[in-house]
Amino acid sequence: MVNGAIAVSGAKMNGADLSPWAVLGLAARMLARDWRAGEQRLLALALIVAVASLTTVGFFADRVGRSLTSEANQLLGADLVVVSDKPMAARFVLEAERLGLETTQAVRFPSMTQFSGRSLLTEIKALAPGYPLRGKLRIRRSDGVDTAPGGIPAAGEVWVDDRLLRRLEVHIGERLALGEREFVVAAMVSEEPESSAGFLNLGPRLMMNALDLPATRLIQSGSRVSYRLFVAGSEGAVAAFRQFATQAADPGQRVEDIRDARPEIKSALERAGRFLGLSALMTVILAGVAVALAARRHLQRHLDACAIMRCLGASQRLILSLHAAQFVMIGLVAGVLGCALGFACQFVLASVLAPIVKVSLPAPGLMPMVQGMAAGFVMLLGFALPPLIALKSVPTLRVLRRDLGTPNAMSLSAYGLGGGAVAGLVLWQAQELKLGLTVLGGILGTAALSSVLTLLVLMLLSTFGNGAGLNWRFGLANLRRHRAGTVIQVMALGLGLMALILLTLVRSDLLDTWRQSLPADAPNRFLVNIQPDQVPAIEQFFADNHVPPPQLFPMVRGRLVEINAKPVSSRDFVDDRARRLVDREFNLSWAQTLQPGNVIVEGRWFSSGDSGKALLSVEEGIAKSIGVKLGDSLTYDIAGSRLTAEIVSLRKVAWDSFRVNFFVIAPPGVLEKFPASYVTSLHLAAERSVLLDTLVKRFPNLLVIDVAAILAQVQRVM
Repeated sequence: MVNGAIAVSGAKMNGADLSPWAVLGLAARMLARDWRAGEQRLLALALIVAVASLTTVGFFADRVGRSLTSEANQLLGADLVVVSDKPMAARFVLEAERLGLETTQAVRFPSMTQFSGRSLLTEIKALAPGYPLRGKLRIRRSDGVDTAPGGIPAAGEVWVDDRLLRRLEVHIGERLALGEREFVVAAMVSEEPESSAGFLNLGPRLMMNALDLPATRLIQSGSRVSYRLFVAGSEGAVAAFRQFATQAADPGQRVEDIRDARPEIKSALERAGRFLGLSALMTVILAGVAVALAARRHLQRHLDACAIMRCLGASQRLILSLHAAQFVMIGLVAGVLGCALGFACQFVLASVLAPIVKVSLPAPGLMPMVQGMAAGFVMLLGFALPPLIALKSVPTLRVLRRDLGTPNAMSLSAYGLGGGAVAGLVLWQAQELKLGLTVLGGILGTAALSSVLTLLVLMLLSTFGNGAGLNWRFGLANLRRHRAGTVIQVMALGLGLMALILLTLVRSDLLDTWRQSLPADAPNRFLVNIQPDQVPAIEQFFADNHVPPPQLFPMVRGRLVEINAKPVSSRDFVDDRARRLVDREFNLSWAQTLQPGNVIVEGRWFSSGDSGKALLSVEEGIAKSIGVKLGDSLTYDIAGSRLTAEIVSLRKVAWDSFRVNFFVIAPPGVLEKFPASYVTSLHLAAERSVLLDTLVKRFPNLLVIDVAAILAQVQRVM
């Protein structure tokens, strides 16, 4: 820095005499000298890593988001879809035809497919002619060539995806069982609307002709079925039909178009982007610590040189311009290198997530690069401003008195700008105020705790360190003399350790700790869609195979239509969860005794005298969501009949126990007259899982949900 002072003196200039180009040239020479000394390398490296972390996530999320937007109609399979939980009403089809729109229909539901003694939970799609109206459908037959089929599977044939082929070890041309029928696997689906995004698609898929569906006898009372009407045509006709369908939709029916196509994919992408962004913020926090320490080091090393420059005639404006130019140069170079590194890393991220994000990704846009550069400069200037304030204000008398010119109260308070910059980045990346404030609270708490502990340790060392050796006394005296610097460095180390420990816990221990908290015999299989006449045979099946028969729970599906005799619909609620709960059918059950994992928090459980009385016990979470309390009455529409009952208790349910639980339970004698199916959960060792294949072969309508397989898939996704 002395060379810089000599250059200023030799030129006999003050800040007003130097041209902008001369200031830039002198700043570049000063930066080159500091770079060779290694002083600015940590600062530049920290910025590169921070910008690269943010742009990696930004580039990837931008590519997937733009792909979903550009191909929304292909993801939907039409211009508009009416989704219903009961067979599609004729009024929708008639209105679409009146408006001159193309239509086709599909039925979607989960079921078990079987091959060679093995069974697999599969997403079934029964198609009508004309599917899809938009998007691409491509299949691969035994010749291995991808072709557009020009239709749907022929009667007696099915098309499956590669996951079903792999997991059942079935080949094209072989026959698999679906319900009470066998079908020829005629082709593998290589590209399909409604699943081309494939994000978090947990199950394999199968397409069949809708004419074959009745013969399988898979749709029974209690089956979870989604009926879909696909519509395509001119923009004006589609808009008119949307208006009609929105007004004509009954509870359990909704309308989707290209503006809200695949909301579950969009929601999953937003959550994934938020999680990845917060992970990147851990890197930003560490980088911010490094930038703060490097900026403080820059201040300390240049105080003497700036004092000499002031003595030789340099103005405050010139000193500020020279050092500001250095920071801007570092920011530009580090930002460009960070964006380039982020651009390269996002391809790696895309390849890692390729099995679950099967979209055709377009080239990245420029906005993530702009955002990354902006974030880098916000962080850099937030931490660089305090030393700039201190350096431009250093007094000339410091050449004689080294104690002058150290950071004053104004420059120390300016470090709040750095913290504000990081806080702004956290809130921006979190995209949610509560989540952002939680992260900021953790940062501030760690910083405060580190500072208090550091001051406490320094106080104790001052008290008990006098008897130490000479070297220790000098070292301790130096720590006390630079108390503020010591606190800042320990606080920075604490923040860095917090970030690393948090990432380690989230990455390695979250699922493991949760799974270890479950008992060894926790249920790992669910059996769903058991019909009443099958209950004795299923209980006998388990007894014959020396498996303790699991408890079977009755389940009646009903839709909430009134609260306290007042009609309700999803439009009456603002909360998203409440709207979803009211818009779908509830699973109701009856029981005489309270299940393990259920605790009464308000009211009372049913007594023996309550049998046959219209009473209800409601889970407290759902009660809060829909705004009901003890004494309120709920009316359900069950298979065309209505049931009104009073709430007499609220329960807290341990949902993570993997036992069968229900939102709403009635005493015996209330729901038995309605159509019901049964559900159960059980623990089955891996070596005995073949029993369930035999069970499904005897009862093809059963659904077997393998919880262990789902947990493994979630772990792979994470």
